Amino acid sequence: MTAATDRSPSGHDHAHHHHKGEAASERRLWAALSILAAFTLVEAIGGFWSRSIALLAEAAHMLADCGSLILAVIAIRVGRRPASYHRTYGNRRYQPLAAYTNGLLLLAITVAVVFEAVQRLASPAQVNGRVMFAVAVAGGIANLAAFLVLSGASSLNERGARAHILSDLLGSVAATAGAVLILVFGWVEADPLLSLAVSVLIFRSGWRLTADSAHILLEGSPSGFDAQAVERELGDIPDVCGIHHVHAWSLTGEKVMVTLHAQINEGADGDVALTEVTDFLYRRFGVDHATVQIEEGACPSPSGDTQCRGAC
Repeated sequence: MTAATDRSPSGHDHAHHHHKGEAASERRLWAALSILAAFTLVEAIGGFWSRSIALLAEAAHMLADCGSLILAVIAIRVGRRPASYHRTYGNRRYQPLAAYTNGLLLLAITVAVVFEAVQRLASPAQVNGRVMFAVAVAGGIANLAAFLVLSGASSLNERGARAHILSDLLGSVAATAGAVLILVFGWVEADPLLSLAVSVLIFRSGWRLTADSAHILLEGSPSGFDAQAVERELGDIPDVCGIHHVHAWSLTGEKVMVTLHAQINEGADGDVALTEVTDFLYRRFGVDHATVQIEEGACPSPSGDTQCRGAC
């Protein structure tokens, strides 16, 4: 006996709730994109005018952010397409794929900024501190506004966009601090040195985002999910004598999906055991979508399957 259960709101209400959440996510992304797009050109002009590598790096970041936000919006829209025989899970995997791409882009930007900063350290150039300060402050305000727009986001897709914006915000802070040091002390090396310091933080965000999205794309267990605890605690349910073949994954990093085999005692009611297992998964582990195979007797799997067990 095998059954799939979904403990989340069902039918029209569930679909309405899901689409409503995605619509809110798309609105947040569009709002952040509008803010960043308006200031990207300002940063670029200010960087060339002041000859600041920090501002030019910031302009490059913001341009990349605009691209990442567009990519995130596309992922949401494509993800709304219904499932088909070719893609039975639908298209929601485009969201972690977009996040993975954004993570790689952050890492590439970090490398480019480090390269430019090292070159600037080898050949220092005069920087217009006043222009650099004014543009950096304006860019920082824009990045902070965009970051706050996405502050309530939880999806991996929006987390990727927010990581980009956070890197920009840090870049603006570094550019502002560099401008102050140049204006007060005339220390032009502060510009590339602070860019290098921020690159370390950007690399950390990019690496974490890439690793998290890759984990999802490779169908790794969701964060905090303990398969051993599932086997142990479900095995304590009356009439359930064994749990095996536990697999857990997530399509987007939010909703946990689980499949497992549950062996029951001879003569036990399979329907009752199925209800108890799925209810326990929901209450104890927060799993609202589970596919459970109830087995009475030996596990009906191919020979040589080390996870399969004989009769209880």
